[in-house]
Amino acid sequence: MLRAQRNTLKLKCSDVGDDLARRTVPPSTLSLLGLIRHLADVERRWFRQVLAGQHAPPLFSSPTHPDGDFDNAVADPAVVAAARRAWHDEITFADTFIANADSLDVEGHDSWRGTVSLRWVLVHLIEEYARHNGHADLLRERIDGTIGM
Repeated sequence: MLRAQRNTLKLKCSDVGDDLARRTVPPSTLSLLGLIRHLADVERRWFRQVLAGQHAPPLFSSPTHPDGDFDNAVADPAVVAAARRAWHDEITFADTFIANADSLDVEGHDSWRGTVSLRWVLVHLIEEYARHNGHADLLRERIDGTIGM
């Protein structure tokens, strides 16, 4: 299910030029590029920080700028390429972690929720992607009229 949700976002963001990837629906800063950056940070947090116990600060947001993933999503080809690369890298790490896990009961510590299992993280990410794929549906339709991809 998580792979299906990831692929939905990939499909919604495909064939969108750099300038369109940044387009928002004012007054929101929500954009397809921002979603990719946000979900890269989400994957990074849950798999690298919480489950693998790595020191892996967010790539696009920070405690002083929690909306940096969206606010700093500028229509620069290098920014778009870096976001896509980061999202892909975080998915690769997560998929490797999942494949090598002894079971879905592997646990990590989350500063917000305490002890969480790999099972819980997977369900949470399915929910996270499903919610943001709804946003991507609306953004993509607004950008170029594409629906039902």
